[in-house]
Amino acid sequence: MRALLSSFMTDKSSAIVTRPPVLPNGSSSGLWWGLLGVAAFSLTVPLTRVAVGGLPPLFIGAGRAVIAAVLAAAALVLLRQRLPQGRQWARLVVVGAGVVVGFPLLTSYALATVPASHGAVVIAMLPATTAVAAVVRGRERPARAFWMAAGVGALAALVFASVQSGGAVRLQWADLLLFGAVVAAAIGYAEGGLLAREIGAWQTVSWALVVCAPLMVVLTLAAAPALTTGVSLEEWAAFAYLGVVSMFLGFVAWYRGLGIGPIVLVSQVQLVQPVLSIAWAGLLLGEEITGATVLGGLVVILCAGGAVRSRAGRITPCPPCPPSSASSSASSCPARSSGSASGCC
Repeated sequence: MRALLSSFMTDKSSAIVTRPPVLPNGSSSGLWWGLLGVAAFSLTVPLTRVAVGGLPPLFIGAGRAVIAAVLAAAALVLLRQRLPQGRQWARLVVVGAGVVVGFPLLTSYALATVPASHGAVVIAMLPATTAVAAVVRGRERPARAFWMAAGVGALAALVFASVQSGGAVRLQWADLLLFGAVVAAAIGYAEGGLLAREIGAWQTVSWALVVCAPLMVVLTLAAAPALTTGVSLEEWAAFAYLGVVSMFLGFVAWYRGLGIGPIVLVSQVQLVQPVLSIAWAGLLLGEEITGATVLGGLVVILCAGGAVRSRAGRITPCPPCPPSSASSSASSCPARSSGSASGCC
């Protein structure tokens, strides 16, 4: 907890800072921050399943974002954060559309009809999908060994989660919602990881929550009439966790890890999330944990370890290009001529 709280103060929170904070790129601490975020997220699927037992899916998906937005706004004001600049607002909309609006709403509706173990398929697909989004958006170029480990890990996680769901995953409406949630979260993760290097990790998720707050407040109020008096204390507690931890504190750690990066490596830590989620489902929901669960969990963790240990291709930032070099050849840009970056000069 101390490390998490200290992250709020180490990203240059003073309003008199003249340049936005930049997270150190490539530090091994990115993996540990990512793992902390994954530990927080591992309870999201089981507790969403608990919450939908008494709360409407729309209220859960939107209301949790409203809770997180209140916390985010308070942190931004108390720590006197500067407003994002220019295109950063549009990028925050992309982040919010993925992780504040898309993923929570889609998974809430899906988990109203499928068990938590089935929903773990979402988490199994996220690392590989995030890696693809990072390659497209961030021009990260992982080594071939990474793609092999990531591919095997994603396949192992999918098979593992599918077995826990009672066999092969059948295509149904809930599966389409889960697939849409994966795509939305992957885009939000990739864009948020890049933006965290410019404005800070917790600032990124906080501003994204604030940007989306008006929409989520409207949706929450629209869903409020469907509330009943029979909601249990456990269901309200699950909803509170989703708002405070899953939507805010977990993202503080997760985006810090992605910001330190490389995104394609840190994202693979999330391969262990299906294992943790199904373990929590067994403890909290009484779902059976068999020997296949233990074996599958070990395979997924080993694949995740292979992915994060494989070396990604280094991306050397381009130096500032002089005006006269705007149309020069590739050899004028050291990073581009070395093959470690694209689009330089």
